[in-house]
Amino acid sequence: MSGNGDADATTEENGPKMRVIRVGTRKSQLARIQTDSVVTTLKTLYPGLQFEIIAMSTTGDKILDTALSKIGEKSLFTKELEHALEKNEVDLVVHSLKDLPTVLPPGFTIGAICKRESPYDAVVFHPKFVGKTLETLPERSVVGTSSLRRAAQLQRKFPHLEFRSIRGNLNTRLRKLDEQQVFSAIILAEAGLHRMGWQNRVGQILHPEECMYAVGQGALGIEIRAKDQHILDLVSVLHDPETLLRCIAERAFLRHLEGGCSVPVAVHTAVKDGQLYLTGGVWSLDGSDSMQETMQATVHIPAQHEDGPEDDPQLVGITAQNVPRGPQLAAENLGISLASLLLNKGAKNILDVARQLNDAH
Repeated sequence: MSGNGDADATTEENGPKMRVIRVGTRKSQLARIQTDSVVTTLKTLYPGLQFEIIAMSTTGDKILDTALSKIGEKSLFTKELEHALEKNEVDLVVHSLKDLPTVLPPGFTIGAICKRESPYDAVVFHPKFVGKTLETLPERSVVGTSSLRRAAQLQRKFPHLEFRSIRGNLNTRLRKLDEQQVFSAIILAEAGLHRMGWQNRVGQILHPEECMYAVGQGALGIEIRAKDQHILDLVSVLHDPETLLRCIAERAFLRHLEGGCSVPVAVHTAVKDGQLYLTGGVWSLDGSDSMQETMQATVHIPAQHEDGPEDDPQLVGITAQNVPRGPQLAAENLGISLASLLLNKGAKNILDVARQLNDAH
């Protein structure tokens, strides 16, 4: 790994005491593209700083023969990066927010959530099925997805299809689709395909009535050491207030349900006329049993640089010092209230059975 030395590494060529900020990322092409976009923004905001990108492999990148839901590790794509943060080998890490557990290890916080791209799922078809939709694929066509959430919802909606696990980064999964003649289509996050420049492969966008999305999908989270005020100040300007409030509500919903990638939980959020709307649902593994509800809360979306309170305790792992506390608490309470409503209606039984079945297979 490169990037030895402490956070106050300097360089003489560009003037005295130019600080080097070390940014951790996974090694995949998508992770690098996402990290590059964040670093480009930071360079524009802070022309006096230097940034060094340090890439590393995570557990989730290395275990490719097992479904994500079977591995039983909550921090599949984050653990090694957090270890580097803890050892002061990097100063911040860029993640896909949906990879970050709703409870972070002690000593870490999400210092910024960037503006969300599309949170929706997209269908990429095998070349021989271009022009089709999931509905018009032939009977017993095999559709690849690494997500229990997608499989449960789509099995219910499209019972004529067979859903199978497919692992690997985006490049690997697309190659498997095109070359192996096993899959008629695969389901991927639309945001990832866009970031990779592969919009032309998107054959169908799945809207909430077909498939609600994962908590935090389409947003990037910047993880830092919780007590590193300098880096917190540095990244706080990256917060997008609307994305932040939507993701606080989503993460609070998932956390209160005690969900994770081993159970099918999905959400949809929207902000309209000062109201934050949250729809959340839980499904059995085969999609036959499900429960979903919608609630709303009043939130004032603040201006980007409106001053917040001085004390910034975390909400669902997030510290947002540039955003007033009131809307954040309203968003968190919305997520908790919706989860409580579903739990009171029997969602715990659906989730417990899904967990047991997933563990047994």
